[in-house]
Amino acid sequence: MYPQRIEPQPGQESVWDYPRPPRLENTSKHIQIIFNGVIIADTRNAKRVLETSHPPSYYLPPEDIKMEYLVFTPQSSFCEWKGRAGYYTIRVEDKEVQNAAWFYPSPTANFALIKDHVAFYAHLMDVCYVDGEKVEPQPGNFYGGWITSDVVGPFKGIPGSWGW
Repeated sequence: MYPQRIEPQPGQESVWDYPRPPRLENTSKHIQIIFNGVIIADTRNAKRVLETSHPPSYYLPPEDIKMEYLVFTPQSSFCEWKGRAGYYTIRVEDKEVQNAAWFYPSPTANFALIKDHVAFYAHLMDVCYVDGEKVEPQPGNFYGGWITSDVVGPFKGIPGSWGW
């Protein structure tokens, strides 16, 4: 099955216009992340990674995250574009989610600007916002993209998309 690109309307982007390999860019959009009723991240200094067929992944600077709620875990993974990722468990009071966020301690040269920035799986948080709009998690719970009304797909992660 080859996906049929959804034509973006004014003010929207199609993930099928994003590049491969992915592109890294700054964004001044207001990003907020809430877990167990606590705002654990709040920034206008995020970076976003744009890759063909994926909604943007947002990487937040540690200084705009309440890092006391993040606990380093031994989990790791490898991205052919960004390098080896480390993971954090998020713990706020009596609620905890393992490997709910990831970061690159030594990213590849093209992604050096996200060194130690943290990305969060939206489906594991209470809610994530981009400019006040509630984020819809990328389908499939494997990828960490965030879907908002200004991004159209179809998105990698839906059933039948593994081979895209």
